[in-house]
Amino acid sequence: MVQTFDFRPRLLHCLRKYNRKTFIADVMAGIIVGIVALPLAIAFGIASGVTPEKGIITAIVAGFVISALGGSKVQIGGPTGAFIIIIYGIIQQYGLEGLTIATIMAGVFLILFGLLHLGTIIKYIPYPIVVGFTSGIAVTIFTTQVKDLFGLSISNLPSDFIEKWQCYAANFSTADLWSSIVGIASVAVIMLMPKINKKIPGSLVAIIIMTVLALLLKQYAGVTTIETIGDRFSISNSLPQADMPHVTWETIKSLVSPALTIAILGAIESLLSAAVADGVIGDHHNSNTELVAQGVANLASPIFGGIPATGAIARTMTNINNGGRTPIAGIVHAVVLLLIFLFLMPLAKYIPMACLAGVLVVVSYGMSGWRSFLALMNNPKSDVTVLLITFFLTIIFDLTVAIEVGLIIACLLFMRRMSETTDVKVISDEINPDEEYSSLELGNLEHLTIPKGVEVYEINGPYFFGAGNRFEEIMATFGDRPKVRVIRMRKVPFVDSTGIHNLTNLCLMSKKEGIQIVLSGVTQKVDAQLTKAGFQDIVGTENICSHIDLALARAREIMAEKK
Repeated sequence: MVQTFDFRPRLLHCLRKYNRKTFIADVMAGIIVGIVALPLAIAFGIASGVTPEKGIITAIVAGFVISALGGSKVQIGGPTGAFIIIIYGIIQQYGLEGLTIATIMAGVFLILFGLLHLGTIIKYIPYPIVVGFTSGIAVTIFTTQVKDLFGLSISNLPSDFIEKWQCYAANFSTADLWSSIVGIASVAVIMLMPKINKKIPGSLVAIIIMTVLALLLKQYAGVTTIETIGDRFSISNSLPQADMPHVTWETIKSLVSPALTIAILGAIESLLSAAVADGVIGDHHNSNTELVAQGVANLASPIFGGIPATGAIARTMTNINNGGRTPIAGIVHAVVLLLIFLFLMPLAKYIPMACLAGVLVVVSYGMSGWRSFLALMNNPKSDVTVLLITFFLTIIFDLTVAIEVGLIIACLLFMRRMSETTDVKVISDEINPDEEYSSLELGNLEHLTIPKGVEVYEINGPYFFGAGNRFEEIMATFGDRPKVRVIRMRKVPFVDSTGIHNLTNLCLMSKKEGIQIVLSGVTQKVDAQLTKAGFQDIVGTENICSHIDLALARAREIMAEKK
């Protein structure tokens, strides 16, 4: 049966029973989330290698689209820390236009993920991979913020992780005292704020306090060494016009890998955020609709000068904790950011860079998931291997390599584990009727005695490419050549093309040696697959039996014919 895609944004469902009380709660939550999102959008924009306003534009455009079209009631979208490293790397290699094209391509990939019903499949990406690259991203984000956190005088900071730390060690003597105080104090304020008041965002409080402190120090103490956003960027509050980049086939080919990384990372983070939100509000999001919304958001954001966006767990939880229960809250959050952008954006130039670095240090600490990382270290060696490889590839090379290699290793380990679940055993003399599902109908034990010259093999588990070779290896260990080989397949739920190929080769080789193959207990699904592949023409329909009793009876007939 062909499954059709049902695109149903949760906004339409929520508006059916919408009322004034819910609207007021959504507006209040949206205002608070908008205020919380402001410093994060600015910080993520700067850390990604673009201007502060691009971070806010992303939060406005993508935040609106994700709430309006998404499959979750409370998801808040925008720029996130997970994208910082991949965005920075793309800009360094392909420039801003390359980032725009890669983001648009990622949007197309995300829409395809949703249309192809991959929303549920993406959730099954192994947990060690998710923890590995998330922790790696956290370490990398922290590494990129050391310079601004302590006000180090470094003109050309290396992009390589190890070289970066070597550069920090060589230049730490250039640290600025006042910038260090502002940076460390910002971290302290953000960490302590939840203990004082959980509703007031610590990052906003830190930015206000440190911006005022920096202005007072400059005005009355003559401290001019605290670098601000205005010292590094020219701030603009003018709305950007839609602009499509010039796209060539060569550019598309070169950006497929980073675009796919953005898409996979965005899909994982958005669906993880939506799943966490479901557990809190007792709802169930539509993962495929959510992916389509994420895709549209990543198509719209770069056209207006934005960067990649996805669902943000921290902002989504802030929305829930402050009473947001429908997508209207997310739309209000985007409107609040738009008003701030239009009327208050020029004030952002006074924000100290050390303060923004402090904000990102706290974000990186939250992303690190160090407790989950340490807990996974006690898991089987295969999980630890995937975790560590993904982690170190993320920090030493880049996220694209980490995800690609991590997924390949996880797939290989999965194949190995699946092949280990399929075992092949040889039954020598008798078959215990108590193990048969229809043993009451089989008669006495002598009917299940294996005749001389007959070998019985039983396959337990899926017969696919990971298990096919093992079956051939086991049969090769027997020196005597039987007249009939009975292969029991009652516990084989499916067989793939490699399994059919191996069975076909076995039949052909057995025919040359004068050995007849008889299949027993073939399920309806497996039988349909064998029939479709034309396997019955090779082995003979009469040699495919529904039960071991019939298979042994057929084996006796063959033995009698041979005599």
